[in-house]
Formats: sequence, C-alpha cells, structure tokens
Amino acid sequence: MEPAAKLDPMTEMALRSLHDIVVPAPVSWWPQTWGWALVAALLALAALLVFLRWIRLYRANAYRREALTLLEGVADRLRQPATRPEAIQDLAEVLKRTALAAWPRDEVASLSGDGWVRFLDAHDEDGTGDTLERLLDDFEYHGAEIVADLPSNVCGDLVIAARKWIEQHHVSA
Repeated sequence: MEPAAKLDPMTEMALRSLHDIVVPAPVSWWPQTWGWALVAALLALAALLVFLRWIRLYRANAYRREALTLLEGVADRLRQPATRPEAIQDLAEVLKRTALAAWPRDEVASLSGDGWVRFLDAHDEDGTGDTLERLLDDFEYHGAEIVADLPSNVCGDLVIAARKWIEQHHVSA
C-alpha cells in the first residue's frame, strides 16, 4: 500500500471549512398578493351561492319528488285490471295534489272539467296535455268495467304523460 499523499496545510484547512449546500425553503402555495386572496374569496362566495341555490331548488321541488313516488304506486295498480278504476281516480288526484302544492290554492282548487284540462295544458312544456285530457274527460267518468278493459299501453301512456307533466310543468315565480 502506498501512503496517502500528504496535503499541504492550506488545502487541509480549506477542506475542513467546507459545509453542505444550503437548499432554499420551498415556495409557498399561499397567494403572495391580496389580489389572489380576493379571487379565492370571490370563488368561495360564488360556490356558496351556487350551493345555496341548489338547496333552495331541491327543497322547492320536494312536492315533485313526493308526487312521483305516489305516481309509482298508482302505476303499479294501473297494470292490474282489478284495481284500474280506482287507480285512474288516484292518478287524477295525484295531478291535482301536485298542482295544489305548486300554485296558490285559490287558483287551482276550484278547477274541474275543461278548466282543469286548460290549466294542465297551459302549464305543460311539451304537449302531454292530450293524453291527460283523455284521462280527465273520458276515463275518469266511465264505468269500472270499461276502465278495467283498457289496453295496458293506454294506461302506460297515462302514467308517462302524468310523469312528464309532474317533472316538467312550469311554475311562475
């Protein structure tokens, strides 16, 4: 083995005085100026307003969700000829209860016959009023044996039309 080369004293002193490299602190993700803080506050406020509006609409449409739940029970009974006459009456009742929940009572409660059909048509977005008019003008007043003999596709159309009206009717503010 060879002896290690002897370093001169100045080099030894210089090597002993060396330190590790100092790494700077990481850059902060927090905004450095007040403008970015203002933008963040405005975005948070906008998100809060959107959330509050969604809550308000969700609560305002609670009657629609309840009516659709009731409609599912009526639809099950419409499929069976034995319970079809009562289900037709219940379908008309669900529509009336939905309208009573959405509009002022004095505007809706007294409506019947042609006035009721015109009301449904006036607040219908996509023209399902013809099927509902048939329900309210014809089937509701027929005898139980005629209603029990209705084809299942007619009953299905009634449920579809009622569902569309419940989901899509427009209530003016």
